[in-house]
Amino acid sequence: MRKDIHPPYGPVVFRDKAAGFAFLTRSTAAGSETATGGRTIEWEDGHTYPVIDVEVSSASHPFYTGTSRVMDTAGRVERFERRFGKR
Repeated sequence: MRKDIHPPYGPVVFRDKAAGFAFLTRSTAAGSETATGGRTIEWEDGHTYPVIDVEVSSASHPFYTGTSRVMDTAGRVERFERRFGKR
Protein backbone atom coordinates (compact mmCIF):
# COMPACT_ATOMS: atom_id res chain seq x y z
CA MET A 1 0.00 0.00 0.00
CA ARG A 2 1.33 3.47 -0.88
CA LYS A 3 2.06 5.84 1.95
CA ASP A 4 0.67 9.35 2.43
CA ILE A 5 -2.23 9.06 -0.04
CA HIS A 6 -5.02 8.12 2.37
CA PRO A 7 -6.90 10.63 4.53
CA PRO A 8 -6.54 10.32 8.29
CA TYR A 9 -9.02 7.90 9.82
CA GLY A 10 -10.04 8.46 13.41
CA PRO A 11 -12.82 8.86 15.94
CA VAL A 12 -15.51 11.49 15.34
CA VAL A 13 -18.92 12.23 16.92
CA PHE A 14 -21.94 12.65 14.68
CA ARG A 15 -24.64 14.71 16.41
CA ASP A 16 -28.29 15.07 15.39
CA LYS A 17 -29.34 18.28 17.10
CA ALA A 18 -33.03 17.89 16.18
CA ALA A 19 -33.31 14.59 18.05
CA GLY A 20 -30.69 15.26 20.71
CA PHE A 21 -28.84 12.12 19.63
CA ALA A 22 -25.11 11.61 19.14
CA PHE A 23 -22.90 8.63 18.41
CA LEU A 24 -19.17 8.05 18.33
CA THR A 25 -17.70 6.28 15.32
CA ARG A 26 -14.63 6.35 13.11
CA SER A 27 -14.47 8.35 9.91
CA THR A 28 -12.07 9.93 7.45
CA ALA A 29 -13.81 13.23 8.23
CA ALA A 30 -12.04 13.25 11.60
CA GLY A 31 -9.01 14.95 10.11
CA SER A 32 -10.97 17.35 7.90
CA GLU A 33 -11.17 20.87 9.28
CA THR A 34 -13.89 21.78 6.77
CA ALA A 35 -16.12 18.86 7.79
CA THR A 36 -15.93 19.50 11.51
CA GLY A 37 -15.66 23.27 11.38
CA GLY A 38 -13.14 23.13 14.20
CA ARG A 39 -15.87 22.11 16.67
CA THR A 40 -15.18 19.54 19.36
CA ILE A 41 -17.21 17.81 22.05
CA GLU A 42 -16.28 16.07 25.27
CA TRP A 43 -17.60 12.53 25.10
CA GLU A 44 -18.78 10.27 27.92
CA ASP A 45 -15.34 8.68 28.25
CA GLY A 46 -13.75 12.05 29.07
CA HIS A 47 -11.92 12.44 25.75
CA THR A 48 -12.50 15.32 23.34
CA TYR A 49 -13.49 14.44 19.77
CA PRO A 50 -14.33 16.45 16.64
CA VAL A 51 -18.08 16.75 16.11
CA ILE A 52 -20.12 16.86 12.89
CA ASP A 53 -23.71 18.09 13.08
CA VAL A 54 -26.14 16.21 10.82
CA GLU A 55 -29.71 17.04 9.87
CA VAL A 56 -31.10 13.51 9.82
CA SER A 57 -30.05 10.37 11.66
CA SER A 58 -31.69 7.10 12.61
CA ALA A 59 -33.13 8.87 15.66
CA SER A 60 -35.01 11.47 13.61
CA HIS A 61 -35.68 9.85 10.22
CA PRO A 62 -39.39 8.96 9.80
CA PHE A 63 -38.63 5.49 8.44
CA TYR A 64 -36.68 4.47 11.54
CA THR A 65 -38.91 6.21 14.08
CA GLY A 66 -42.11 4.67 12.71
CA THR A 67 -43.79 7.99 11.95
CA SER A 68 -43.68 7.59 8.19
CA ARG A 69 -46.93 7.88 6.27
CA VAL A 70 -47.99 5.42 3.62
CA MET A 71 -49.12 7.16 0.46
CA ASP A 72 -52.14 5.79 -1.36
CA THR A 73 -50.66 5.29 -4.79
CA ALA A 74 -53.87 3.93 -6.27
CA GLY A 75 -55.75 7.06 -5.26
CA ARG A 76 -53.08 9.23 -6.83
CA VAL A 77 -53.32 7.35 -10.11
CA GLU A 78 -57.10 7.61 -10.13
CA ARG A 79 -56.94 11.34 -9.43
CA PHE A 80 -54.47 11.78 -12.30
CA GLU A 81 -56.72 9.85 -14.66
CA ARG A 82 -59.73 11.97 -13.67
CA ARG A 83 -57.81 15.19 -14.28
CA PHE A 84 -56.20 14.25 -17.56
CA GLY A 85 -58.32 11.32 -18.72
CA LYS A 86 -57.26 7.94 -19.97
CA ARG A 87 -55.82 7.95 -23.46
